[in-house]
Amino acid sequence: MANKTYKIGVIGNRDAILPFRMLGFQTFAVIEVQDAINKLRQLANDDFGVIFLTEDMAEQMSDTIAYYDKQVKPALILIPTHKGSLGIGLKRIQENVEKAVGQNILQEK
Repeated sequence: MANKTYKIGVIGNRDAILPFRMLGFQTFAVIEVQDAINKLRQLANDDFGVIFLTEDMAEQMSDTIAYYDKQVKPALILIPTHKGSLGIGLKRIQENVEKAVGQNILQEK
């Protein structure tokens, strides 16, 4: 049985996701939150295993993010925009690490 290969996509503000295109990822520029939700749904159904999503979009679509957090795929990774981080992506990583190991080992002291 062959392993399935999944694609990597990036959704968000054009300026923030442009560098990912240079890395060979498929990028999808969106302006409106509903467009981001629609694109996320489409990619999730189209063999995308990892989807990077800008924090500014993710901040406005918490219900959709919560739904995909319960799914096996895609893995959603929140990234800051070119304007800086909202801290949402780091908070998610800390929460997932805490869930996995029982404490937040990433928290700064």
